Amino acid sequence: MRIGELAARTAVSVRSLRYYETQGLLTSSRSAGGQRHYTDAEVERVRFIQRLYAAGLSSRTIAELLPCVDAPSEGNSDAALERMAQERDRLSEHIAELMRTRTALDGLMATARAQRARCASLDGASTPRALES
Repeated sequence: MRIGELAARTAVSVRSLRYYETQGLLTSSRSAGGQRHYTDAEVERVRFIQRLYAAGLSSRTIAELLPCVDAPSEGNSDAALERMAQERDRLSEHIAELMRTRTALDGLMATARAQRARCASLDGASTPRALES
């Protein structure tokens, strides 16, 4: 399949696919005219790369991990496991920070709601009774 079809099937831009190729994350064969051609296996690879990006991994880190996916061996599996553990720890820290931020926002929202309710009750108390009917 050509790059446009791969882009359509994976919901990834052609530009991103070209970037993946320059970073060594994706490979293609070339036609005599220089057009990129991809196999069906590349669809899953692009989706996998997207999941790694969504998890916060950089293209450099992804490039370090892909050899273990492509051709697992004892040597690269150990290195990949260590790298994945580091990334998991980094993500855990990020999640903890997000949870702290969410807790702070919940507190601010509660304060704002209480303030709004207090202002509404003050507005109601100062409204002359003649205007209420």
